[in-house]
Amino acid sequence: MRMVFMGTPEFAAKSLELLHASRHEIVAVVTAVDKPRGRGRKISPSAVKQTADDLNLPVLQPANLKQPEFITKLKSFEPDINVVVAFRILPEAVYNLPRLGSINLHASLLPKYRGAAPINWALINGETKTGVTTFRLDKKVDTGEILFQREVEIAPEDNFGSLHDKLMVRGAELLLETLDALDHGRLEPSRQNDSEASPAPKLTSRTGLINWQEPAVKLNNLIRGLAPYPGAYSFWEQKKIIILKAAVIGSDRVEKPGTITKSSSNEGITIACGHNSLFIESLKPQGKKVISSAEFVRGYHVKAGNKFDS
Repeated sequence: MRMVFMGTPEFAAKSLELLHASRHEIVAVVTAVDKPRGRGRKISPSAVKQTADDLNLPVLQPANLKQPEFITKLKSFEPDINVVVAFRILPEAVYNLPRLGSINLHASLLPKYRGAAPINWALINGETKTGVTTFRLDKKVDTGEILFQREVEIAPEDNFGSLHDKLMVRGAELLLETLDALDHGRLEPSRQNDSEASPAPKLTSRTGLINWQEPAVKLNNLIRGLAPYPGAYSFWEQKKIIILKAAVIGSDRVEKPGTITKSSSNEGITIACGHNSLFIESLKPQGKKVISSAEFVRGYHVKAGNKFDS
């Protein structure tokens, strides 16, 4: 089957690698324009472009997906299908262009977690399972007919980084399964039940702000859902502190939320929450490297009774 692959981040690059190694033919790759990345803000290609270049695949980087020149170029490749992973919203002229239309890989069990950040929100909301879905693209985002789904368990120690990698691998495998089934006429699409839908909106800078009034379990889920990036955070002496790993500690003590109830130069800190407490395992002070909370105590002279601010 001749396909145009569309995607941008590492999550999509894994699928590109697997599909390239399959019997299907990738005739072109569409990805985002090069942009500033990393600390030095150096102009760099996307993960998908880097992978496509390594595989000697033709790459298109349109600034506007509705440009007639871009659509004409797509037609010239005569694709059977578009395969979309972690990319932009496609105009109808693009997703309907191939004879078999377009399919998308999404990192949730649709219709749950429709939107830009399904992996983050599954963790933030304390889910114990999620998964990957392949579906047909249509006019509304993440609402098309479901082709295949596979569940993935969320382990208690999973954070965004580890769950992302699990779903990246399973998603690439599911995408190949879907294309093979489509090629052999074995697909039985099913409509999504909109009444079961839940949102996974784009993360904002406010998403990660810790409100210590919340229960420790909820805050731990927030930390897991945003680690290692972009990070859940609070403020210590007016400086931003990103908390990367924590553990829920049962507590009978009644302390004002945000108060450090235990401070040890050997063990680290425990912080009171709206219910129970959080033992902080690792954190990142503003402009500094990741450290343990014991190192934080030693370097910042933290004492029990001091307080974090929301």
